[in-house]
Amino acid sequence: MVKKGRIFAFFLIVLLFAGVIGTTAMSVTKETKLGLDLQGGFEVLYEVTPIEETEEITEQTLSATVTALNQRVNVLGVSEPVIQIEGDNRIRVQLAGVDDQETARQLLATEAELTFRDVDDNVLLDGSDLQQNGAAGEFDQTNRPIVTLTMQDAERFAEVTRDLSQRPMGENILVIWLDFEEGDSYVEEATKEEPKFLSAANVNQTINSRNVMIEGNFTTEETRHISEILNAGSLPVQLDELFSNSVGASLGEQAMVQTVYAGIIGIALIFVFMLVYYRFPGIIAVITLSVYTYLVLLIFNLMNAVLTLPGIAALILGVGMAVDANIITYERIREELRAGKSTMSAFKAGTRRSFTTILDANLTTILAACVMFYFGTSSVRGFAIVLIISILTSFLTAVLGSRLLLGMWVSSKFLNKRPGWFGVKERDINELQ
Repeated sequence: MVKKGRIFAFFLIVLLFAGVIGTTAMSVTKETKLGLDLQGGFEVLYEVTPIEETEEITEQTLSATVTALNQRVNVLGVSEPVIQIEGDNRIRVQLAGVDDQETARQLLATEAELTFRDVDDNVLLDGSDLQQNGAAGEFDQTNRPIVTLTMQDAERFAEVTRDLSQRPMGENILVIWLDFEEGDSYVEEATKEEPKFLSAANVNQTINSRNVMIEGNFTTEETRHISEILNAGSLPVQLDELFSNSVGASLGEQAMVQTVYAGIIGIALIFVFMLVYYRFPGIIAVITLSVYTYLVLLIFNLMNAVLTLPGIAALILGVGMAVDANIITYERIREELRAGKSTMSAFKAGTRRSFTTILDANLTTILAACVMFYFGTSSVRGFAIVLIISILTSFLTAVLGSRLLLGMWVSSKFLNKRPGWFGVKERDINELQ
């Protein structure tokens, strides 16, 4: 007697999944963050060198540099930057969706070392005396663009200005530099039409305030840029550009469309093959593979990960791994049916015998993906992460989910004496009996 309750539970579960996927799939795909190769943007590889020759580049130094770069990237409004340490002295920065790439390059690489000096180039104050986020682009009383700075200690600034105000005329100048380099000199730069220092103001009295105003022939964009660099903070190292690459948005969009189109065709062919060759179990495979694809994208979004072209390739490869697990299971069941066993016995023996094979295949692939993630860089790591997620999800859906759904029909006894629903012909069973 057919147990209709099991069949009803099957359709209830399928309808539940269909409802969830149908109502949330669009939002999940829209929220998926696209990488540089899909969205377009800017990529640069830096070699990290110490500012002082006596210093060494350590893991802590690289981590501090990555933190400082992240702060600077926030200024650009990039939601998901990829900043990775490569090797012992390299950092790769990928900024998806950046339009003004030259500004991005300047913002990333400049040391942003703020110093207040006298005419003899002696340091009086530096960036550590500046209050956090204390720089701002504003306008003076005549509506000229200026940069205002807020110092941490008013007494310290008053002491510096008091000392300068007591010096002779021509020496009572507070010179503000950004990225003062060895060999730079106020005396030489003051004779140039466009000096390297930001400003040089005469100090005639003690300034009992924390506020400093930098005046010059600035544009509004220049004052905003200077203030953003200062607020982002100085880098603990020097960055030398080794490689840069610009990816246009149209190229990324075209690559994504082609890749997704190829993936859809590949997955559709897999679905057709499973339906034609495995009949009813093929329907179960189509259902579980659809759930698998949805879950992978959902997990990716929950991880705030960035999807790249290699990631899409890994996702499609994961579909192949998932369908492979189904094929192994279904072939084992068909072998048992051809041997003359009942549907229930064939199902139990087939799923049991296939489990070890599927588990070994998934574990070895995960091991290879872990090696790629550990030793790989950039897109290789992205491929490895998506592959690991895909394999774990496919094991959950293609193995456990497929067994659960197919087991409901087997337990209902509806498939008893219906080997044709598994793609097994009656004459094949008779020949082996």
